[in-house]
Amino acid sequence: MDPHKAFVEASLTPEAARQEKMDTLIGYILQVGVLLSLVLVAAGLLWTWLRTGRLELNYRITGMNLFEFVANEVRLAINGAVRPRLLVNLGIITLMLTPFVRVAASVVYFLAVLKNWKYTLFTTIVLAVLTYSLFLS
Repeated sequence: MDPHKAFVEASLTPEAARQEKMDTLIGYILQVGVLLSLVLVAAGLLWTWLRTGRLELNYRITGMNLFEFVANEVRLAINGAVRPRLLVNLGIITLMLTPFVRVAASVVYFLAVLKNWKYTLFTTIVLAVLTYSLFLS
């Protein structure tokens, strides 16, 4: 462990140390979500290119909300329709759910760790708005 980092961590108050851990967790959630999305979309496009020689997928996803989109993809995967489009769609789903997971983690943190009812309420409202937006077509 870096001696400077150990000194900084030792000088933090318990609340500041918890906040730093939460900031690190939020950073990891966002980073993993974006990178996983990138890998899935790139793999799907590479697979498409290897099969067809083109980097395009011709399909429309308008007219359905995220949950319908996810249900449709899960249904196709269960029926054995594993194809490049599935990987691209999983990447899109991952990217769309990343901020949702980040806000959900914040609600848990504010409620369970900090026991800060005001922040929990505000963050829960943000989570409700995000959830509602995911149901919109």
